[in-house]
Amino acid sequence: MYALPPAPASPPRRQVLVGTAVASVAAVMLMGGMLGVFILQRERLPDGELWVPQGVTIPGVPTNVMLITFGALALFAQWAVHAARRRDRMHLGLALGLVAVLGLAIINAQVYVYSRMNMPVAETAYAGMFYAITGVMVVLVAVGVMFCGITAFRVLGGRDSDQEIVAAHALYWYVLAAVFSGVWLIVYVTK
Repeated sequence: MYALPPAPASPPRRQVLVGTAVASVAAVMLMGGMLGVFILQRERLPDGELWVPQGVTIPGVPTNVMLITFGALALFAQWAVHAARRRDRMHLGLALGLVAVLGLAIINAQVYVYSRMNMPVAETAYAGMFYAITGVMVVLVAVGVMFCGITAFRVLGGRDSDQEIVAAHALYWYVLAAVFSGVWLIVYVTK
């Protein structure tokens, strides 16, 4: 009696990676829309009126450090992907730990910028837009730090073969680094 050979294994569905890609696109669209409104509000300002309130200065060093930190963060996220593919738990844990620490450092730098500016939220349109855009960016970074913790818990907790979540984690940080580059240029540099 002849039997048919077994069916080939179904390809992986990559649900976490696709979900992260969709969420990342949503973050790009949200921040792009907010930056577009920021530019539109600045362009519609009557002649002679200041966009940035007088006496308000944005400290440049912490904002530049945040931009550089995002570059290092993307590098460490890629290191985690490389370590996961090689099943190197020590380097994977170190890379994910550095990503989490750098994410917290970015949040800390943004809080420092808030404290140095000393600008009330409801004072001008600039203040409202500034706090809205940078606040959403802080929330996105906090979500990334939580994603880092979940990734570390899952991969270091016993699922060594789950490389998809590490790749999704890295994708999220790449997109966030690109989004922050736009925020840095529009909100911090050109004002």
